Amino acid sequence: MHVLVTGSSGFVGNQLVSFLLENGYEVTGVDRAPAKKPMTNAGRFIEADTTQTGDWQDAVNEADAVINLAGVSIFRRWTENAKKLIYDSRILTTRNIVAAMPEGRETVLCSTSAVGFYGARGDEIIDESASAGDDFLAHISIDWEAEARKAEKKGTRVVLDRFGIILGKEGGALGSMLPAFRMGVGGPLGSGNQWFPWVHMTDLIRAHRFVLEQPDISGPVNFTAPNPVRNRELAQTIGKTLKRPAFFKVPGFVLRLAAGEFGEMLLNGQRVYPARLLDNGFEFTYPALEQALRDALASE
Repeated sequence: MHVLVTGSSGFVGNQLVSFLLENGYEVTGVDRAPAKKPMTNAGRFIEADTTQTGDWQDAVNEADAVINLAGVSIFRRWTENAKKLIYDSRILTTRNIVAAMPEGRETVLCSTSAVGFYGARGDEIIDESASAGDDFLAHISIDWEAEARKAEKKGTRVVLDRFGIILGKEGGALGSMLPAFRMGVGGPLGSGNQWFPWVHMTDLIRAHRFVLEQPDISGPVNFTAPNPVRNRELAQTIGKTLKRPAFFKVPGFVLRLAAGEFGEMLLNGQRVYPARLLDNGFEFTYPALEQALRDALASE
């Protein structure tokens, strides 16, 4: 199978491309940033801005499957300019992918979305049947998924990968959290009661291969571990794993002052359950948080 991956130089894309190549796939990576690792004989890299139309779309037309990971990080203060960048990087890329996909041929589009689709839901247990929220991330996810679903009109099987917060080495959410814990001042955000829908990088990557190879899976799929935890438990487990204190709370008003609307998002959460993956027989390598963190922080 020939798989094209947008956002191939990013936190997830870099590791996903390596995994696919190691498992016998032909891979084309596309990103505006240079590739972090040289491709093997079964792979090639195209440097391009996927928010713009261009020759890179020819490779989309040639692929059997597309995994769309493109989108700038949300881990920043949400100014109006930042919001536009976050939105456009996702919507325009997806629109350009769909425009380039072939008609009349069996193809798959795995298009990234996020559990932010559901908005803040308190203690409600959320599976893929839940309705959308009504905040900034929810509205992005709604529009993002709507763009991807347009590929269904071409006969493409569309899977909407609703990512949880990814725990992995070399960056991501852990990269943002660890400095405070290393200095001995880590702890919960706000009350610590908000749910933290996490997933280990290994399972996120394995789940991509799983849905590619399961022709009956389409529509929304929660890419999260089956055991979400509250933010308080996350902080305690990071502290335990690093042998550092984990009781220095960051007050909610401080987060709101420092990070604005993004800070408010950190004080909310979703208790997400990966029903579609589990119902179709996917087995998680890291279903429990402590085991996942011990692997992700093994070099700490």
